[in-house]
Amino acid sequence: MKEDFLHYLWKFKKFDFLTAKTTEAETLQLLNVGQHNLQSSGPDFFNAKLKIADQVWAGNVEIHLKSSDWYAHKHEQDANYDNVILHVVWEHNVEVFRKDETKIPTLQLKNYVHEYTLQNYLNLVNGPEKWINCETNFASVHDFLLKNWLERLYVERLQEKSKLIFQLLENSENDWEAVLFKLLTKNFGLNKNGTVFLQMASSIPFSTVRKINEELSLEALFFGQANMLNVDIDDAYFLQLQKEYEYVKQKFKLNSIHEKPAFFRLRPHNFPTLRLSQLAQLYLQHKTLFSKLKSSTTLEELYGIFDVTTSVYWENHYSFGKENKSTKKRLSKKFIDLLIINTIIPLKFAYQKSVDKVEIESLLDILTSITSEENSTVKKFNILRKNTASHALDSQALLHLKSNYCDLNKCLHCEIGTSLLQSKMS
Repeated sequence: MKEDFLHYLWKFKKFDFLTAKTTEAETLQLLNVGQHNLQSSGPDFFNAKLKIADQVWAGNVEIHLKSSDWYAHKHEQDANYDNVILHVVWEHNVEVFRKDETKIPTLQLKNYVHEYTLQNYLNLVNGPEKWINCETNFASVHDFLLKNWLERLYVERLQEKSKLIFQLLENSENDWEAVLFKLLTKNFGLNKNGTVFLQMASSIPFSTVRKINEELSLEALFFGQANMLNVDIDDAYFLQLQKEYEYVKQKFKLNSIHEKPAFFRLRPHNFPTLRLSQLAQLYLQHKTLFSKLKSSTTLEELYGIFDVTTSVYWENHYSFGKENKSTKKRLSKKFIDLLIINTIIPLKFAYQKSVDKVEIESLLDILTSITSEENSTVKKFNILRKNTASHALDSQALLHLKSNYCDLNKCLHCEIGTSLLQSKMS
């Protein structure tokens, strides 16, 4: 058993609190359980209000598995614990005193917890190793509870992503177009080249991108800054790019990054050459891209904005100097969906948050119109419960659930976990 289980029992009053008494057999009335302290130091609950016997007390509550943990943690020497009015424990094995030698009232929780709640908790956290703790009963969770929890998880995910966006905004002198350029470039690189593409974007002041209106110059800028022109290739277009990049580099006083994008184990349509050309075309067509995305409210509008292809050279090339069959290489719907999921929606949310006008329903409507992502995590959830992820909002929420709750054993902070604790099932 862990202390977080006792925190859960106390915080949500998941015990027979109406009949509770202290270990001294004094009646105990919970007027306010207090504010949960999620920091690392100090009592577990602040500003609680209790009535013990005929006396009303206001102060803090400390929770331990055993009463003796008070001394094991040296709380008797810490002034932060002088205002503890109740010691909540699973097992009372020793009397506890404050620094002034007054005894602290104790509540022994194990006397007041339903057997099925305890058994469900033990089944959840102490069973054989599983992919997620609740996988045996995951399919039994009520649809309404799961749907609402996934929506809350997705909003929590957006809040988390906003932290990086606001950091980038601060480093970009509050230029939302510059932040969009960095995040969009990163996601054009997908998992394989995302880090290198972000380094490339960060090496270019966005004011430079704004000033370049020629296709050759912008592609030269992107390829050059990505360190892809520092080789010898006998190809007319490549040589044009090299020459143009030297001019652009000198004009804007730029330095390319040291790493190079990878091609290995990438499908040809995801080659960095094509992605950088498509990115250049996007910015040639939309100089105020963030402003357009900000005002877009439907999925169809977003698809229209990202309806771009490569420059002519890349219609019959995947890499420099190697000619292939000529085809238009437009951004696919699936790729645009990834850009909307990972860049556009988080950025729109952060912007709306910055102006204190979050239109969450509009953002959720877009996400629920996009097909669920396909990855190992989402597939596993769909095996545990058929059609768990029916659209992109679900798949994003499930990724957040797995990494931020399941993998950290935070079942008692999860709506699914807490609902299973209270269900009368083994």
